Amino acid sequence: MNRAGHGVELVPAVDGSALALSVLHLDGGEAHTAQEDDRDTLLYVCGGSGSLSIGGATAPFDPGSAALVLAGEAATLEARGGELEVLRATVGPYADRHAPLGPRETVNSLAGGSGDRATGARSFEILFGPHNGSTRATLFAGFIPPGRAPWHYHLYDEIVWVPEGPGRLHLGDIVEELGPRSAFRLRPREVHIVENASPDREMKVIGVFTPAGSPSAAYLTPDVAAEYRFAE
Repeated sequence: MNRAGHGVELVPAVDGSALALSVLHLDGGEAHTAQEDDRDTLLYVCGGSGSLSIGGATAPFDPGSAALVLAGEAATLEARGGELEVLRATVGPYADRHAPLGPRETVNSLAGGSGDRATGARSFEILFGPHNGSTRATLFAGFIPPGRAPWHYHLYDEIVWVPEGPGRLHLGDIVEELGPRSAFRLRPREVHIVENASPDREMKVIGVFTPAGSPSAAYLTPDVAAEYRFAE
């Protein structure tokens, strides 16, 4: 594994998608500058502690913290103590842009798992989106109870990272096990189920998708929708 401030690809760039995901490792005391001329960068701390400096301001960068680095900006990460492990999602210049809905933030942190509802009694917490300056993509944490949601799809392009698992990704007849630090891509309208395989423990995922919007925007396939009775 390549270390010393270098990224390791988890989900590489592909034609027709603006998203890619890598993980950055820094040993204690090491620093790394994240800068992309034409891409926005979304960072999420998945292990260790450090600091992040951007625009002349420095903030703690601890587990559960996230940062938005807009195209052309430079952000310096520094590990404190042991190793700092950071997810790095890049969003290309051809991503459709959402209208800004609120003032820009540079650093944000998870509040603890209580959030809005999503498909199948799941909840989510948005770290970055149009409400705080990320108009190209949304970065969120999802919280999945034991079991599986119905078959569904999204209109956005998405990459998902699984910190611990255990889980399963269902794509048609294909089932992939989701162990610790696994990651996968979901293309627009790709019908799927993300299952929490634990009998009694909530599973957390970190997701990034474009165009920016709400993680709750999910659509049922016609056969699944026919099984539901919707109140008038």
